[in-house]
This record gives sequence, structure tokens and C-alpha cells, in this order.
Amino acid sequence: MRPKREFPEEYRRRIVELVRGGRTAESLSREFEPSANCIRTWVAEADAADGKSDGPLSAKDRAELVRLRRENAQLREEKEILKKAAAWFAKEMDSKPKRDSSS
Repeated sequence: MRPKREFPEEYRRRIVELVRGGRTAESLSREFEPSANCIRTWVAEADAADGKSDGPLSAKDRAELVRLRRENAQLREEKEILKKAAAWFAKEMDSKPKRDSSS
């Protein structure tokens, strides 16, 4: 088993370009240092970042999804509060006697 190693972003990008150009992850693994599985992971991450796949979300997309879900929950809660307030005001308007405009 190879020790885990960090590769520069430019190096990863070049490997991904080679895969997209038709080379297999296995052949690149034999020629260069990263494992085939590592190369496939880089390609999947690059595809997700470029919007080319429905695979894993990029970190930016994941953060936005979390933010939007939180905002959506807050808006649903506010909607329920407003719905209850509108029902209360409607009930109050019906229960008060109407003023006579002739006095």
C-alpha cells in the first residue's frame, strides 16, 4: 500500500485532462504515481466541479445546498406563523360588533 501523498492541483488537472483525452486510469497509474482509484476520484471531482455529472457535489455546491435548506426551513416556519396570525385576525374581525355609521 502506498503512503498517502498530496499532489499539486496542476498535476491533478493534467492527469484529469489525460483521462478525458482517452487514457485509462490504470495506464496512468502505471506510468505515474497516483493509484487508478485516486485518478478516478480526481476525474469524478473535476466532473462534479464542472457540472458534467450528477455525481458528488462540489464543496461550493454542498455549502449552497445547506444554506438553501436552512433558508427553506426558516421560510416554512415563517409561513406557518403568518397563516396562524391571519386566521387569528380574521376571527377577531368577525367577533367584533360592527360600528354603526349613522351615529
